[in-house]
Amino acid sequence: MTGVVRLAEPRDLALLEAIENTADSLLVDHVHASAWDPAPTGEARASSPGFVLVVSQSTGEEAVGFVHVLEVDGHAHLEQLSVLPGQARRGLGRMLVEAAKNTANEHGYDRITLRTYADVPWNAPFYLKCGFVESEPQTEFHRRLVEAERDLGLEKYGRRIQMTAATNPDIAKIRPCP
Repeated sequence: MTGVVRLAEPRDLALLEAIENTADSLLVDHVHASAWDPAPTGEARASSPGFVLVVSQSTGEEAVGFVHVLEVDGHAHLEQLSVLPGQARRGLGRMLVEAAKNTANEHGYDRITLRTYADVPWNAPFYLKCGFVESEPQTEFHRRLVEAERDLGLEKYGRRIQMTAATNPDIAKIRPCP
């Protein structure tokens, strides 16, 4: 596994939207969606509370993937993970997830959440391998995310779930919800 993860810099922001739109094309094809909203701009992601990390093949190269973590209402939430399809299956997504968990831990969070499709192979099954387990939305922040997904009609493409992971390997494993 090779790659370099770092905080997004201004030069990276123009790439984020294209990376996400390209990566989303795989999901759109998988779920047979007739329409899919374009990704937010990199500037929009960078202006929201939280952080954006990018990955490149080596130092100084352009980003080929990113992870966006929101920090809202005392929660760290992995909002988006995207890697260019041509760079997939090289461990870059896993590197980004681990870096997101570590950075969230450095910011004082002991857990990080996300929302994803339960049955898309590179969604929930991937995150399970990264230490996430299915969890219930128990906070107002997480319930607002469920509501936003409902308003967008995302459930028509498959079952949506919340997942949670510890950000520190020394923390006891989070128990899955019954």
